[in-house]
Amino acid sequence: MKKIISTKRAPAAIGPYNQAIEVNGIIFISGQIPINPLTGELVPGGVKEQAAQCFKNIRAILDEAGLTTENIVKITVFLGDMAYFSEMNEVYASQFDGDFPARSAIAAKGLPKNCMVEIEAIAVR
Repeated sequence: MKKIISTKRAPAAIGPYNQAIEVNGIIFISGQIPINPLTGELVPGGVKEQAAQCFKNIRAILDEAGLTTENIVKITVFLGDMAYFSEMNEVYASQFDGDFPARSAIAAKGLPKNCMVEIEAIAVR
C-alpha cells in the first residue's frame, strides 16, 4: 500500500504528482525546487540560497512523515549549470550530521520556473 505524504510547510505540487509517497517504509520525495511555501515564489539570491530552500522543503516533508535528514539514503541534485556544483556542495554538506547519503548530481538543460537547483530524496524508516 502506498501512502501520500503532504504538508503545507512545503510548496504544493505544481503538476500531477505528490510531494512524497511512502511504500513499505521507503519515502520517495519529489524534486523540490526553491519555492518559499509562504509566498509561492522562488527565493531570492543565488544557488546557495536556492539549495538551502530546497532542503528546507525536504525537511518539512520529512517532518510530516516523522523523519529527519538522518533517514535520507539517496539524494539526486539537478543543477541548471554544473558551474553551480561547488556552491551547492557547500550547502549540501551543511545539511547532514555524520554520514552522508548516496548522491548523484547532474546538470539539466532546464529546471521548473528557471530555478538553479532541484533536489529529490529517498528516505527510509
